[in-house]
Order: sequence, then C-alpha cells, then structure tokens
Amino acid sequence: MSWAGKILRVNLNAGTVTPEPLNMEWAMQYLGQRGLATKYLVEETDPKVDPLSPDNKLIMATGPLTGTMASTGGRYSVITKGPLTGAIACSNSGGFFGAELKHAGWDMIIFEGRSPKPVYLYVEDDHAELIPADEIWGKSVWETDQILHEKHADPLIRIAAVGRAAEKGCLYAAIVNDLHRAAGRSGVGTVMASKQVKAVVVRGTKGISNIRDPEAFEEVTEAAKKVLAENAVTGEGLPKYGTQVLMNVINEIGAMPTRNMRDVQFEGASKISGEAMYEPRESDGKPNLVTNGACFGCTIACGRISTIDPTHFTIKDKPQYRHASGGLEYEAAWALGSDEGIDDLDALTYANFLCNEDGLDPISFGATVAAAMELYEMGVITREDTGGIELKFGNAEALARCAELTARGEGFGQVLGLGSKRLCEKYGHPDLSMTVKGQEFPAYDPRGIQGMGLAYATSNRGACHLRGYSVASEVLGIPYKTDPLVTEGKAELVKAFQDATGAVDSSGLCVFTTFAWTLEDIAPQIDAACEGNWTPEKLQEVGERVWNLERKYNIEAGITGKYDTLPKRLLKEAAKTGPAKGMANRLDEMLPEYYSLRGWTPDGVPTPETLQRLGV
Repeated sequence: MSWAGKILRVNLNAGTVTPEPLNMEWAMQYLGQRGLATKYLVEETDPKVDPLSPDNKLIMATGPLTGTMASTGGRYSVITKGPLTGAIACSNSGGFFGAELKHAGWDMIIFEGRSPKPVYLYVEDDHAELIPADEIWGKSVWETDQILHEKHADPLIRIAAVGRAAEKGCLYAAIVNDLHRAAGRSGVGTVMASKQVKAVVVRGTKGISNIRDPEAFEEVTEAAKKVLAENAVTGEGLPKYGTQVLMNVINEIGAMPTRNMRDVQFEGASKISGEAMYEPRESDGKPNLVTNGACFGCTIACGRISTIDPTHFTIKDKPQYRHASGGLEYEAAWALGSDEGIDDLDALTYANFLCNEDGLDPISFGATVAAAMELYEMGVITREDTGGIELKFGNAEALARCAELTARGEGFGQVLGLGSKRLCEKYGHPDLSMTVKGQEFPAYDPRGIQGMGLAYATSNRGACHLRGYSVASEVLGIPYKTDPLVTEGKAELVKAFQDATGAVDSSGLCVFTTFAWTLEDIAPQIDAACEGNWTPEKLQEVGERVWNLERKYNIEAGITGKYDTLPKRLLKEAAKTGPAKGMANRLDEMLPEYYSLRGWTPDGVPTPETLQRLGV
C-alpha cells in the first residue's frame, strides 16, 4: 500500500521514542506528507500556541511515493506552526533524507515537548533513540554532518540538522539535509532548535516492498519519466540551467523584484543568471557551475553544484569554502542579488554557501537585507547600527558580512534574523517590509505577473510561489498561456494551481514535475502504488481539502482574511519599466472572485457547507 503504516512519536519532555500505527482513515483523506501531517498538527495542537513553546509540535513527513521508483520520489516536508508568521508552516525538501526515512519504515516523525538538554534522534530501521548532542550543539550544519558521519562510521546515513542561526533564534532558520537541500521557509529550523533537537540521523535498509500493483506501478512510472524527458522544461531547461533558467526570462518581462521591490527589472540580471554560471572565470578558467545534481530518484536533476573563484574577496583567506557545494538556484540568486542590486556571482554563491552551512532561508535573509539597505539609504539605519557595515544597494562586501553575522547570530545579524517585518517595524517603517503574513516575497513581482499577487496574498504560509505557481501559465504557457497583465480568469487559475499543488505536496513527488505532468499523469502512479482508487478528481479534492484545513487553522490562530493583502508598494506604486510600466497589482479585482470560487464568505472564511463537503 506504499505507506509504511507507522509513525515515530518523540516525547522530548520524557525522552521517549514510541512507534504507533499511521491513521489510515486520515491517509485516505489527506494522502500523506503535507496533507496528512497537517491533519495531525491540527488535531494535536492549539492554533494559538506559541510557535517556540514546548506545546508546539514539529512533524517530519514523507508521502506514499517517497522512496519509490517514481521520478522525484525523494521529497519530505516539515510541518509546524511557524515562528516567522504565526501561521501554519510546511516546508518541503528534496535530497535523500526523505527516502531514507521511508526506507527505514516510517511515514513520519512527530516531535513534541522540549528536551531539557540538546539531543539528536538516531533512527536505524525499527530502532530509534535520543542521543546527547553536546558535541554538536553550537556547530554548523556542515560540521554537524561531518561529526555524526564519523561518530556512526556509516557513510550511508542521511542527516537533517539545524545550524547556529536556528540556535540563536533566527526566525527563518531552515532544516538542512544532505548538506545543501533544505526545508527552508517559515522558520521550521527555529522550532526544531527551540526543542533542543540538533539533528535527525536516519539509516534505512527496508526499502519499499508494499506497492499495491508492482507491474502496473513500473509501467506508469516509466511512462511518466518519458513525459518528463521529452518536455522542454523538465527535459532540457531545468537539467542544464536549473531554476536559474528563469533569471533572464523574468527580468525581460518586467517581473524581477529589484532593490527591495522598488524596481521590476535588474540591469545586472545577465551577470547572475544560469547562463552566467557557465562562463569561465578569468582567474582559473573554470566556470561557477561544476555540474548539475539530482535528488533521490529524480530524472530531472535541476540541482546546482558550484565553486567560488579562489581569488575572490569572500574566500581568498577562507580555504574551507574552496570546494564544490550547493550552488545558486533562482530564488537564492534573486534574493541575494537583484533584490540588493548586486551582480557579483561569486559573492552571491558565497552567501548561498553560508545559508546552506548554517541553515538560513536565502529568500527571507536576502529580502531582509534588501529592506535594511533601503532603510540605510534613507538614513534610518546607520553604520552605528550595522557595526560599521556600509549597507548600500550594490555593495557585495556588505552582503557577505551580513550573511556571516546572521549565520552565526552575531551583531547586526541578530536584527536581520528577525525578518523584514520585525526589522521594518523596529525602525518605524513597516510599509517597507515586502511580506505577506510576515513572510518575505519570492522572485516574481506581482505588478508584472498579476496572478502571482493573488497567489501571494492568499497563501496559507505567507508569501510563497510554491503554493500556487501561476507563473507556469502566465509566463511559460503551462498548461496553457494566459496574459500576465490581466486579472480576468486569474482567481480560477490560482485556485486550480493551489489545489493541485496541495495534492502533489502530499504525494512525495516534486512540484517541478508539474511543468510536464498534470494530475492525469500523477494519479495513475499513486493508484498503482496505493489502495484507495486514486483518480485526478480525487487528488484535486485532496488538495482542496488540505488548503481549507490550513485556512481554518490560520483563522483560529488569528490570521483572518484581512491579512490576504500585499504591501502598499505593490498596490499603489506602479512599475517603472518593462511591459507592466504604469501598472500596480490589482488584487481588489481578483480577491472577491477567489473567495466565491473557494466557497468562502466575502471576508474569507470557509462556509460550513464547504467544510462539510470536504470533510474538514
């Protein structure tokens, strides 16, 4: 049936680790991963819980296709109440950790309470125990990974850990697995550190042996892989350039957020693009990009492995960074680059290395630095505040120094670790925080892509492109082309993307497959693997059910429809250049229709009829 059928409950107060059966009735309603873990969180926590209190819970969850031969079946998610937003948080990660957890025989791990002292969880198939973490507390993710590999003398263990940023209370700290893959957004790493859990170490040898119809599963997964291989995005663009294939495309259409979203195009975009990562350096003739890389079971291989120019100012005296590691993807390149007006590819790669090394969400970090730069240029933040850093747009040295301080939770880095909402409030200019529900925007300006404005405003975890990627339709023409500058039809489009994504996130598959696949391609894979008669229509309903459950939880937490909005800059200040010149985002034209299509009241509350229909 593909589910392992077991969860591991870790009571940190008592120091106990207890197996229990998976609730299969809930699995039939919510499938797995994002959906199923959200159901557990909603049932077991008070929506008003302080995210950093022992009463909050943190869940690492796989999907039914995690660890299988389905392409991209290596995903897992971390679900909790997020400290950055106060909303429900679900951060998705690739790599190999999720598959290892599934191969050890577990669908999810639930952490509850708070350990009286630092610990890490060690899981080897059916055996699981909490082990003192004194030797790794205070270490970076990279140091932790090395120490634990040496300690357990097993090169095949997989590790997910938090860095120093999480320990020091950075509100957008990530959980990093496999050195450079991450459950990155909303502060899930901060919650893990607040529970005094430093890492989870997993070794699984059981594999997946309970596919419902193995022959059918092999047939449908092979057919689906062929679809990915023959698609221009998943078969060509992503393998060659990674998500960085979008840098020049989005800049050209005037939707590249630049200098804290004051502008919609960046003059230096081509210098930090996917194409630029192939250019040989003058110093050694080598390019930034070493190779692409794939997560478990992935036939797309969009990951970037990069190096930094050894003569570059960021590492010329730091030999520890002269190795190949996780390179820039589009969101990091934008957040660390155009949002600060910086076109130094090596400086961006260095800052990204630090985000991986100590577990920082590069989107929230970069956007917070951008807000601080605008405040600095206004004279509101001074060199006395920054500890001497000249925090001007375009200053690559300032970016590098801010990354170092925030990663270690030192000096001005502690202020940057609060996120842009709290930083801008602290300095008296809340309108300069480019956030929704307290979470920083990704790399698409909603003045140039109108539907993304609605997707951002209504996202249950705060501003997010991966909760309803209307860019696929509005820019790339997938599954059909819509005009990015009009609002008509966008409410229906965004809702459809949000619901479909909810299902994909619950399956164990990567959302990037949806550049080529629809639910018509995904449903047969789930149906062959799992009991339950899974059709495209049923999956769409699962996604809708997950969305409404998250929404209901947020409303009970106090995050109501009044938070479904965008910063004034994006609603009032028109784009200065590009195809959207003279336009702001017209959220007010889309939101009422969206609420109606969702079956919600005019102020954004799911009606009793909608909740009853979905069984929420």
